[in-house]
Amino acid sequence: MPDHDRLAEQFERHRPHMRAVAYRMLGSHAESEDAVQETWIRLSRSDADEVANLAGWLTTVIGRICLNILRSRAARPEDPVGVHLPDVVVGQEPSNGPEDEALLSDSVSLALLIVLDTLAPAERVSFVLHDMFHLPFDEIAAVVGKTPAAARKLASRGRRRVQEEREADSGGDFATRRTLVNAFFAAARNGDLDGLVAVLDPDVELRADGGPALAAATASIRGARPVAGRASLFRQGGVAVFPVLVNGVPGALVTRDGAPTSVMGFSVRGGRITRIQILLDPERVGAVDFAAFTA
Repeated sequence: MPDHDRLAEQFERHRPHMRAVAYRMLGSHAESEDAVQETWIRLSRSDADEVANLAGWLTTVIGRICLNILRSRAARPEDPVGVHLPDVVVGQEPSNGPEDEALLSDSVSLALLIVLDTLAPAERVSFVLHDMFHLPFDEIAAVVGKTPAAARKLASRGRRRVQEEREADSGGDFATRRTLVNAFFAAARNGDLDGLVAVLDPDVELRADGGPALAAATASIRGARPVAGRASLFRQGGVAVFPVLVNGVPGALVTRDGAPTSVMGFSVRGGRITRIQILLDPERVGAVDFAAFTA
């Protein structure tokens, strides 16, 4: 096998890992794929025979690429400001069992990705590489251009912010989450305001991202009764809700008259819903294969 083909084969074996690293850093499928492709270009132009640990080399390189993308985002003040949700990962909902718990533990929730979006670029990269992918700080230091001690501090700051969200999304097992989400939609369809309030945390937050095409639908709403009022939209004719996994936890795909309209994610704590994330952006909703989940 030619050296180039052998190198490409080795790279493909690491592609899922690199995509996972990039998605957690960027929250964007398209940018993650761009970062993976750029990593391949750099590998193909390097002296691969001198790379002793290919997995570590690829993780370091894609970390640097993602850091540059994050810094470029931060330097674009012309970008719209407001509610923005990361791209979603939608999966088929399995039956209850140990496999579900493994899927939950291996996933990164929408709510957690939203928190990661609030971190400074170097904080996000340091936290993701260390806490999610167990890269040592001396290697992370080379990625962010800091000393190992400074990289440790960056990751620690990110960890404090993330811990707050994890406390808000500590709602227990798969079955508990699905039961609450189902109760939310049942109450919404019946116009049961009290029933909605009963499953919502008093300080629940709803974040809706309509993207450029539906900017008027973009909103951030806090409080059980305001959020319950918004849920009256599910009483409209032609609306159907399909249970799926959204970033590894029970969520929903929503259609109206057979056309996809939104993807919804939920966070849970203490037997109540604490966060609702609604992706309404037609372009990104359209990228989800609804037919695979609504047949």
